[in-house]
Amino acid sequence: MARCAILLRGINIGPNNRIPMAELRSLLTQDGFGNVATHLQSGNVVVSSAGSPKEAARRCEGLIKDRFGLEIRSVVRTHHELEAVVRADPLPEAAADPKRYQVTFLESAPDPGLAARLTAVATPEERFVVIGREIYAWHPEGIARSRLATLLAGRGLKVTATPRNWTTVTALLSLTA
Repeated sequence: MARCAILLRGINIGPNNRIPMAELRSLLTQDGFGNVATHLQSGNVVVSSAGSPKEAARRCEGLIKDRFGLEIRSVVRTHHELEAVVRADPLPEAAADPKRYQVTFLESAPDPGLAARLTAVATPEERFVVIGREIYAWHPEGIARSRLATLLAGRGLKVTATPRNWTTVTALLSLTA
């Protein structure tokens, strides 16, 4: 059984798309997923599944729709993929302040014009690097008022995407081991 992290997009942020993690763990366990764990309240689910990681993510989305009535998209990464994300870290100095350092996980490769769009909204202090299906972004002035962080968290990327801070990325790597 493969171990993977299913990163749910846009849940438990503010009053919308509320899903109790204990209830979600129970639902996934009852549906046959193994070793179900969640990290924090923001949609980080780790499971073991006999199917492919993509099948596990789609099954999880279907269960959420059936139980909670929510259309939630997700992005999935295996343990080996998360290892590669951490190993490829292009901005290691940013990890010293992991709450301001994020990785945006994309469902598929971004369109070629994305880097120019990101550059147009980034402040001179912000840095980002696109590697495959991940975008590493450093927000030294914080995430709350960053136009770059807003774009990376929104639907403007033209692909399903969801950001996680560096602390969460490394925690998910440990949880998927």
